Amino acid sequence: MKVLLAVHHFPPRYSAGAELYTFRLARWLLEHGHEAEVVCIETLDEERPVGVEAIQDTYEEVPVWRLHLGLRNAPSNWSYANPMVAAWVAAYMRTARPDLVHLQSGYLIGAGVLEVAHQLGVPSIVTLHDYWFLCPRITLLRSDGKVCTTPPTDPAECAWCLQQDQRRYRLTEQLSGGAAGRTWIALNGEAGRNEQAARRAYLRKALGLANLVIAPSQFLAGMFRDLVEPARLQVVRLGVKLEPLRQTPPPPQGNPLQLAYIGQIAQHKGVHLIIEALRLLPQGERTVQLQVYGNLDQHPTYTQRLRNLIGKDPRITLAGRFANGRIAEVLATVDALIVPSIWYENSPLTILEAQSAGRPVVASAFGGMAELVQDEVDGLHFRPGEAKDLARQIKRLRDEPGLLARLVAGVRPPTSIDEELDCLLATYTRIIAQHQPRLLPEAA
Repeated sequence: MKVLLAVHHFPPRYSAGAELYTFRLARWLLEHGHEAEVVCIETLDEERPVGVEAIQDTYEEVPVWRLHLGLRNAPSNWSYANPMVAAWVAAYMRTARPDLVHLQSGYLIGAGVLEVAHQLGVPSIVTLHDYWFLCPRITLLRSDGKVCTTPPTDPAECAWCLQQDQRRYRLTEQLSGGAAGRTWIALNGEAGRNEQAARRAYLRKALGLANLVIAPSQFLAGMFRDLVEPARLQVVRLGVKLEPLRQTPPPPQGNPLQLAYIGQIAQHKGVHLIIEALRLLPQGERTVQLQVYGNLDQHPTYTQRLRNLIGKDPRITLAGRFANGRIAEVLATVDALIVPSIWYENSPLTILEAQSAGRPVVASAFGGMAELVQDEVDGLHFRPGEAKDLARQIKRLRDEPGLLARLVAGVRPPTSIDEELDCLLATYTRIIAQHQPRLLPEAA
């Protein structure tokens, strides 16, 4: 079986959830005797003329096509249809002749990959890692930091939300109590409405071309039930490589209480909430220490905000990145993991890795996080976006006799990577068998 895995980015330069998931999927397929290649977007350059430069690479035995996009004079729909990438993928498929295309999310690489696969008679699967098909901001997180329960009925509201990425619009909206947005939509919203309506229509149609849409959480599946009929929507839980994580020694449970955050250093991940919570934490007999792991250079403005919040607090360390192979070593030093995201996380690998190592998790009580962490059983929930409530739960971990030990005892290992990918491989086989075969035209 030959599979093309399409994803927005790929290691080593990028190592967020979808990138790491795609890497381990590709490695697993290769280790089990299948062929797998990855295509990803490596760079964007608005100064270069529109076009694609493809560089063939290998990363830890995984064949990778890294696309460098020139965006000068690019069509306005490049961010979701991406005709340049679609044309490159079409040429690739005519030559490489994959049995199946598996698109991870769709951000940057575009849903044109699904159109091309359909036109050339290659079955396709989409795994939803986020809300890109629903939200141009990807996260369903508005510019004011609040989440959308559902995408707005009027696409012009999405256009205004994007406008607020510019500080002058964001401040005007805040100062006017929302009146600025209503005025902008009334006076200037038609163009934005048309653009966002076109995006919605195109992505709905493209998603309809996929043979199957996979969601790693019930919550995420529920958000897409209006776009994908039940027969084509399947929940498949993410798995992790349990070894050597399951060999991690028990949590220290000493003094100080050792907490950690592992993930992107970005606003929507809510890292600032942990720092604010520690500042609200009353003194106790035990101290608390926090290690923040992640790329400090990806969002420098936000990182600086964190540095300002931390000040000279000796309890908090911005520890930077570590190689993914060191995850067991890092978790061995931790009593509990904090996952404070302010958006609807889907199925964070960091939660699954922590549980594999027997570590309880303190998580925001919504999205896929609330499914993975059982409150008062193997972790604790706190009210999303509320540093005060997070401080309350941290105080309980520090001061409440027996709580940490009880939560540790309640942790159960998640689905293993072999269990998940055996299921996925069976799905690949079924989709390929059910798909009406069609001979790909040879490249001209």
